[in-house]
Amino acid sequence: MTAFLLAPFYIVINLYIVRWMFRWMGACHYLFRTMTFQVIFAGIYIFFATTLLTGFLINKPLWLHRILKSIGNYFLGTFFYILMVIGIVDLGRLILKYGFHSSLIGNHRVFVITGAVCTFFIIFISAYGIIHTTHVKVTHYEVNVNKKVKNMNTLKIVLAADAHFGYSVGPRHAERFVRKINQENPDLVCFAGDFFDNEFDAFSDPERVMASLRSIRSTYGTYACFGNHDLNEPILAGFTFHSSSNQEDPRMEAFLKDCNIHLLNDESALIDEKFYLVGRKDPTRAQKIGSKSPKNPGQRKTPAQLTNRLDRSKPIIFIDHQPKELDEVSKAGADLDLCGHTHDGQLFPGNLVTRLFWENSCGCLKKGQMHSIVTSGVGVWGPNMRVGTDSEICSITVHFT
Repeated sequence: MTAFLLAPFYIVINLYIVRWMFRWMGACHYLFRTMTFQVIFAGIYIFFATTLLTGFLINKPLWLHRILKSIGNYFLGTFFYILMVIGIVDLGRLILKYGFHSSLIGNHRVFVITGAVCTFFIIFISAYGIIHTTHVKVTHYEVNVNKKVKNMNTLKIVLAADAHFGYSVGPRHAERFVRKINQENPDLVCFAGDFFDNEFDAFSDPERVMASLRSIRSTYGTYACFGNHDLNEPILAGFTFHSSSNQEDPRMEAFLKDCNIHLLNDESALIDEKFYLVGRKDPTRAQKIGSKSPKNPGQRKTPAQLTNRLDRSKPIIFIDHQPKELDEVSKAGADLDLCGHTHDGQLFPGNLVTRLFWENSCGCLKKGQMHSIVTSGVGVWGPNMRVGTDSEICSITVHFT
């Protein structure tokens, strides 16, 4: 419903953008002022601007649905920077015009050059953002846990999250980050949710992705929890819609099982009698599917409930998709809390905004005796771009003292 309520604002914003495009192109050459060119240009722009809606409404044939969704994801990121650049420059124009009464405002050459610089910047930043998503960074952390483990001084964990396999992220990207994971020679691999992108059928080649994930090598195996996007749910421009069908898709859990990934759904596992691994339900996912599935009630266990029967002399590692309840997790005896979800904002200046809403939006933070580590995610959601942030896996060396 929110998406449709915001639709008039989206239309007005696009009219504002197209108006400035026409003004600048018309100043560059008289051909751009002709009705024929403007009708053709407007038609092309409308096609791209409406792919968010057409990709949502057109589900068959599948190839057309996939093309529209992919174009919409690319357009969304470019649209964001078009609006930001034009908005900033227009604000500067108003300040110069009414605040300083600058003579530059009416200068034809200045207008053309300013438009050219803006166009170049938008193309450059969009191309950079698209290419940058394909580069997987390895971020290294070293943490100390004040517990002794028999015959073990260190534990190397690789943390990944937010793959969002679907229209933007496919088998090639899976091969990239799996290769990076194996290069770290991990003892344990943890996925902190959001394997899927609200739609299992968005997979372009699930068998190839499965083959990549099966090839992950580690001493103690690969474990995961679900995230808020690991369900079937109609989504339009980032806004989700209530579905009458069961949102919990059994194929998602079966996929992880076939990939040799152990799902921890509000449960713990004692690994080799040395340390505990605790996987939490995602609160958003649990709330949405809880009333429909007796196996997954809407309430998730508290951190204290998850640890009350554990031997706290052993290290306790949490996997939790959203970095919430850090104080509660720390007080429950966790030594390490591994999360994702935030994407570190994904697009600048989103990384500045996320810091206002999350105590630890990305990186490492110590809460009492617990280390909270949040990854920016290995994939992308929505706009198929990363600007000012990285697709990453985290290589964490835990020292037991």
